[in-house]
Amino acid sequence: MFHVVTAFIALYVMVRFIWPLRVSLPCKWVLSALLLLVAEHHLITRNVFGSMASPELPGEVLIALGWSFGSLIVLALLLLVRDVIGLLTYFVSPQNGRELLRNRRLNAALGIISVGLSLLGVWQAIRVPDVKNIEVTVPHLPPQMDGLRLVQLTDLHASRLLQAPWMQAVVEKTNALQPDLIVITGDLVDGTPQARAADVQPLQQLSARYGVFAIPGNHEYYVDYVHWLPAFEQLGLHMLLNDHVLVTHNGRQLVLAGITDKAAATTRLPLPDVAAALRDAPQDAPVILLSHRPIGALANARQGVGLQLSGHTHGGQILGPHLLAQWANQGFVSGLYDVQGMQLYVSNGTGLWNGFPIRLGRAAEITHITLRAPAP
Repeated sequence: MFHVVTAFIALYVMVRFIWPLRVSLPCKWVLSALLLLVAEHHLITRNVFGSMASPELPGEVLIALGWSFGSLIVLALLLLVRDVIGLLTYFVSPQNGRELLRNRRLNAALGIISVGLSLLGVWQAIRVPDVKNIEVTVPHLPPQMDGLRLVQLTDLHASRLLQAPWMQAVVEKTNALQPDLIVITGDLVDGTPQARAADVQPLQQLSARYGVFAIPGNHEYYVDYVHWLPAFEQLGLHMLLNDHVLVTHNGRQLVLAGITDKAAATTRLPLPDVAAALRDAPQDAPVILLSHRPIGALANARQGVGLQLSGHTHGGQILGPHLLAQWANQGFVSGLYDVQGMQLYVSNGTGLWNGFPIRLGRAAEITHITLRAPAP
C-alpha cells in the first residue's frame, strides 16, 4: 500500500509540475521516470539492499535519497495547497483561478522552495537533538517522590543513517543530565544485531541511579526480534515485556511497567497486555507505563496508569501533515495530554526511520521529565 501511495504522489507531481514545464517531450519523460524512481526507491532498496526498514547503504546515499524523496513530498504538498486555493479562487473569479492554476513561475518557485525545505528538514532530522525539559504532575505520586527525574529516549532507529557517533552523542547528552531513571520507549534499531552491533554499543554507557529500562517498538519485530532481546540485555537495558519493576525512592515505591507492541502479531509473539504488566503490582503505588504507541491510552487510564510515556509518531515529522499522524493515533501525536486524569506524554522521537529523514516544525528531542506530586 505504501508504494501505491507514493506512486500516486509521483503521478500528481508529474501532471501538475513536470508536464507544464517548457521543455521537450523526451525531457519530460526522463524527468517523470526519475521522479518515479525517487518515489519508489524504498521498493528498490528493499529488494536489492536488505530491507525496507534498514537498507544497508552508505549514510551519504540515504541522506541523498531522503533529500530527494522529501523534496517530492514537500512539492506535492505545496502543489496541493496551490491547487486547492486556485480552485476556490476559480469559483469567485474564473480568470484569476485559471491564472493561479497555470502560473509557471509559481510552479518553478514551489519547486525551488521544496528542495530548500527538504534540505533543511533532512538536517533537522539527522542532527543530535536538543534536551527538552518538562514537568509532569503524576496522579497519586507521593510528596516523597516529588522531583524524581527521568529521561525518555524513543525511536532511536539505529541504522546506516544514524550510526555510532550519533548514538554516542545522544548517550553523552543523556548521561550529562544525571537522571534517576532512563527509559527507552521502542524502535531502538533498524537492521539485524550483526549489522547494528557497533551502532548500538554506545547504549551500554547509559547510566541512571535506578537503572535503564526499555520496551520494543514495531521496528524491533521487523528484523530478528528474538535475537535482539539478549543483545539489549547485554547492553544493560532491562526489557519490560508485559512486566513491571518497583522503583524505591525516599522510602516510597513507584511501579514502572512496560508492554510489547502489536506488531508482535505478525511473529506470533506476545501481544501488548497492560493487565499482565501490572499483575501483582502494589495497588497504592503510582504507575508509569511505557507503551511505544500512544493508542490505547484511554483503556490504560482505566487500569490505573498515572503516566504513559510513548513515541512512535515522530511528532508527525512535518507541521501540517502531522494531523494525519494524529488522526492515525487516536488524536495523540506530540506533547502532553490529559486522558481522563492520566497523563500521556508523546515524544517527537530522538531519531527517526531512515526511509523518510525529514523534520519541519516537529523537532526531535531528548526528553528530561521531572515528576511532580499533586498539590495537597
